[in-house]
Amino acid sequence: MNNKKLFLLDGMALMYRAHFALSKNPRFTSTGINTSAVMGFTNTLLDVLKKEKPTHIAVVFDTEAPTERHTEYEAYKAHRQAMPEDLAAAMPYVIKLITGFNIPVITSDGYEADDIIGTLAKKAEAKGYQVYCMTPDKDFAQLVSENIFIYKPARMGNDMEILGVKEVLAKWEIENVLQVIDILGLWGDAVDNIPGIPGIGEKTAKALIKQYGSMENIIANSHELKGKQKENVENFAQQGLISKKLATILLDVPVELDEQSLELCDPSRDLLEPLFTELEFRTLGRRVFGDEFSVTTAKFGEGTQTDLFGNQTGETVQYTNTIAEEPAQQLPAKNIENTEHQYHLVDTPEQRAELIKLLLTQERISFDTETTGTDANTADLVGLSFSIKPGEGYYIPVPADRAAAQAIVDEFKVVLENESIEKIGQNTKYDILVLKWYNLEVKGKLFDTMLAHYLIDPDTRHNMDVLSENYLGYSPISITTLIGAKGKNQGTMRDVPVEKVVDYAAEDADVTLQLAHVFEPKLKELNAAKLAEEIENPLVYVLADIEKEGVRIDMETLKNYSAELEKDIIKFEQNVYDKAGIKFNLASPKQLGEVLFDKLQLDPKAKKTKTGQYQTGEDVLLALASKSDIVQDILDFRQLQKLKSTYVDALPLMVNPKTGRVHTSYNQAVAATGRLSSNNPNLQNIPIRTERGREVRKAFIARDEDHILLSADYSQIELRIIADISKEENMLDAFSKGIDIHTATAAKVYGVSIEEVDGTQRRNAKAVNFGIIYGQSAFGLSQNLGIPRKEAAEIIEQYFAQYPGIKRYMSDTMNFARENGFVETIMGRRRYLRDINSANQTVRGFAERNAINAPIQGSAADMIKIAMINIHQDMKAQNLRSTMTMQVHDELVFDVLKTEKEAMKAIILERMPNAIKTIVPIVVEIGEGDNWLAAH
Repeated sequence: MNNKKLFLLDGMALMYRAHFALSKNPRFTSTGINTSAVMGFTNTLLDVLKKEKPTHIAVVFDTEAPTERHTEYEAYKAHRQAMPEDLAAAMPYVIKLITGFNIPVITSDGYEADDIIGTLAKKAEAKGYQVYCMTPDKDFAQLVSENIFIYKPARMGNDMEILGVKEVLAKWEIENVLQVIDILGLWGDAVDNIPGIPGIGEKTAKALIKQYGSMENIIANSHELKGKQKENVENFAQQGLISKKLATILLDVPVELDEQSLELCDPSRDLLEPLFTELEFRTLGRRVFGDEFSVTTAKFGEGTQTDLFGNQTGETVQYTNTIAEEPAQQLPAKNIENTEHQYHLVDTPEQRAELIKLLLTQERISFDTETTGTDANTADLVGLSFSIKPGEGYYIPVPADRAAAQAIVDEFKVVLENESIEKIGQNTKYDILVLKWYNLEVKGKLFDTMLAHYLIDPDTRHNMDVLSENYLGYSPISITTLIGAKGKNQGTMRDVPVEKVVDYAAEDADVTLQLAHVFEPKLKELNAAKLAEEIENPLVYVLADIEKEGVRIDMETLKNYSAELEKDIIKFEQNVYDKAGIKFNLASPKQLGEVLFDKLQLDPKAKKTKTGQYQTGEDVLLALASKSDIVQDILDFRQLQKLKSTYVDALPLMVNPKTGRVHTSYNQAVAATGRLSSNNPNLQNIPIRTERGREVRKAFIARDEDHILLSADYSQIELRIIADISKEENMLDAFSKGIDIHTATAAKVYGVSIEEVDGTQRRNAKAVNFGIIYGQSAFGLSQNLGIPRKEAAEIIEQYFAQYPGIKRYMSDTMNFARENGFVETIMGRRRYLRDINSANQTVRGFAERNAINAPIQGSAADMIKIAMINIHQDMKAQNLRSTMTMQVHDELVFDVLKTEKEAMKAIILERMPNAIKTIVPIVVEIGEGDNWLAAH
């Protein structure tokens, strides 16, 4: 049996793949390094080493030197977008990583990575190796043979894929793998600027090669072709042959197969550990080095970055130690074992009294709770901890017996309910909510370190351990050392001996206090202290009350609706089978694609995924819905199935047994725009645009017959805010006169009177009004409205002509972002845009859309947060028994005692429109009913 197994990794392709896989949720270090590419590359490498166990391995890169392809065809790769700056900055780190794994990096000036891999693959095959070319690039299909395979790494939840001769022949519909080159030559490649022959796409190319065998044979028999195809083949024959040559991977690169240097070795801890420390790879570090790994290692001096491959040029280079830097000098990481501290167990009445006396002399204290779980509405209190100066903390254990626990909590009411003492905490909402279940209402000014860091750096992680390691250089005790790893066998704090909990709990309060000292000046420096003091921290109290209150669910309504949906789901499923003339697994994208595109031939140009199956996502099906009613049945089937499983059947399982109500959890520190999100259940995602989706709201009902639900909703708030920020006169005029903004926009754009605007014109204007906020292009608008791109472009052009203030706002905002690297809401909330000046158009475009949208969406988020705080305070001041139960986008929902209805309406209509002072009138619509649907 052949046991020589060589993996050749296409370095640049894998880096690009890793970088863009995380483009919507990039990973940054505390110093601002984008580690997405390095992290993704590392994960891919570790997976291969673990699963495939290669005996030999190398990573191959291009260099910047021109190749023969560039010389012969000047336009080759000429239109490629510039490499994103973050990706370019990541390259030295990837090279260090590869070097740290003792894997050679191979390059050769004048040749591309494809050519080097092709040459090495054939040489290795001749020496008895099984070779795996690891790449997402389709061009490598021409290399496969009995012992050469393409290894496509796992992607987007799909497992990795290995393609041999059989798979390539099937996928490309050919008889010989070398015919891949003919298909690529005919088809061309827009990314590499290989022109191909005009009018010939993937399907046509495959059909022609199936009939004629090669490009040369197609050209020789062009007289058999017809129409435009015949004309193009004859006129562009030379271009086609050049394209075929450009697509051919060379197999004669002057590079030697050095078997000894390719042999897999153990990684170098000396090289990798400081790299993982600098990149803050906590999980990856533990995966490679074990649980003892920490990223808080202190480093002396600064390393200097070399260029990508050192300074050797003009010849083939094989590296076994690419970047020869000395590892940074290291000190032991700071932790509880080597850091001076005084953590006290406070477990007698006398000690508690002494501590309380001390705490009452303080202007501010840091506090934390230890509990039996992560759900604040069901967890039991295990202990309290406090800290008033760095390095010192106190832990008060609380027994399981409820009466005894309550007695101890009552002792601390005098401290935690004291409004003159500021409370510092990390995710204080959780602690406040836990203590509410023990009849303790935390009061006073708050400083939440999680929210402080969210305002300082909204795009990174905010959990305490990470913040401690990044800002204090201190690695806190891991909770898993006390209660075990996550999973069904994980214990709770109640199971841990109290002497072990002392250090863990007191350390939490101590670290949180120290973080507050670090974050306070940073908030002031970034002009975010006011946001923290006036919006984010006060909102914690509001959300804690909402979460404790919960909302009543009508279980019978959900049960009946579930049965109704099940009938309709079965009906739609049967409709699909009847229309398809075949029964198949409707939940299988593969089988669905084969039915729609092979059997029913709904789209001759149907696109396929990387794995070769047809795309059947919602956007694809929506575009096809007008062609066949079977597609609409499939969409309805999917919609109802998701509705049933995600909400109708799931909501009853979320009812708290203690209260009989559903208690969502609000997240303040997730969305970079400042919007709240929620989970268990996710109220923000309950469908509202479809009749079926809206029905779910029927199940959210008032507390009892003495209560009703009030829904208060900002009307078109984002459009009003953009009118206010931009000072666009025509838009301000429409809002001030109370004219429907979409009708007013349609009248302006189409040059007709308000009375003459028809439904289609208003619909188009509405799409533009909202699309502009999200940077929608003419192409996007044409897709959205199903109109020609030219018409969409004309609508947008006319829109800007009639609303010049909007265009000016967009231009000014973009210029401000380019100069400052961020944009701001009306209240000064910043959205940082590190890619706003990127040379890569795709990356820059994403940042530009965020620049336009963030001040608008963020100001709307700030507005409703301020309104919530003010309404909450008014309700308390008037001793009202009504409660705020939900916040969903621009809507607040209240469970209102009927006798307090008018008082509540008065508070809402005072506080919501006036939360932020604006020129444009802010309109709030209030509805009422026994359930949420009726109230909305």
